[in-house]
Amino acid sequence: MSAIIVDNVSKKFRIPHEKKTTAFQNIVGVIKRQFSYEEFWALKDVSFQVEKGEALGIIGRNGSGKSTLLKILARILYPDSGSVSINGRVACFLQLGVGFQPELTASENVYIYSSILGLKRREVDRMYDDIFDFAELRKFENMKLKNFSSGMSMRLAFATAFHAVPDTLLIDEVFAVGDEAFQNKCRDKMSEFKSEGKTIVFVSHSLGSVKQLCGRSLLLHEGEIVTAGGTEEVVDHYLAMLQKGPAK
Repeated sequence: MSAIIVDNVSKKFRIPHEKKTTAFQNIVGVIKRQFSYEEFWALKDVSFQVEKGEALGIIGRNGSGKSTLLKILARILYPDSGSVSINGRVACFLQLGVGFQPELTASENVYIYSSILGLKRREVDRMYDDIFDFAELRKFENMKLKNFSSGMSMRLAFATAFHAVPDTLLIDEVFAVGDEAFQNKCRDKMSEFKSEGKTIVFVSHSLGSVKQLCGRSLLLHEGEIVTAGGTEEVVDHYLAMLQKGPAK
């Protein structure tokens, strides 16, 4: 059974040729119709499926479309063409602290973020202690999030999402944040999720982590899938491509 189906997805952005920094410049641009843009296609007819319980790696150079693709899967962005279908509850780590409110306490943020993930308050009540124990932040539960370090915020986000028991986990390079001990704890938890039949999509420049977690991967280049298949073969293809130097 497919957990994720991506069918001919394309996404473009408009890049303005001239930078207009004041309201007057923008008004003049509208009146004279002098706005000019360049179309940049971040994704071009991307299609793939992720089976339930599978861990899929997505690799590629900076600017290849990896994060754009993950944001579309998370429904933060929407494709200009094509479609995406995802079954079940989704938790995503695309940008550190997204969804958190810095003026609220860690405890209050756990309840807010859990509600975004679709949990009811009584469900959060049951897992509350486990969340803070996993994050190793028990003594900071009543501290405002604005006083947290980036690593502490990351630990709280991961702990909350992990205990929400999502069907699908979307993870961007943010996974590299934090100390080694906590990274290992998160890897162990993701391996546990995988063994329980959960689905993982993992975007990373850490090829070792991708090889460790993902049985299958796809390689993006300039918004297109260059190759997809077993992670070892896809990583080898990517390394060979890197040896050829920067893309022309």
